[in-house]
Amino acid sequence: MVADEISLRLSREQAIVFFDWLSRNNDRGSHAVMVDQAEQRVLWDLESMLEEALAAVLSSDYADIVSSARSKVRDIDE
Repeated sequence: MVADEISLRLSREQAIVFFDWLSRNNDRGSHAVMVDQAEQRVLWDLESMLEEALAAVLSSDYADIVSSARSKVRDIDE
């Protein structure tokens, strides 16, 4: 790892839920809360990295995979 890089560890389920949220929001072009275009660039980059790491995004049962991941990540009392 390069000294100027930060690594984050996510479970597979967390990564799927985060990817799904990022892709929905990036597709909508939700720039209302953006202060600078650099913020959007970082979100696009994160989405791309997750897409490369997750084979599930190409699966025909993607919706079921996301649903299952959400149920595993969600707080029990939700």
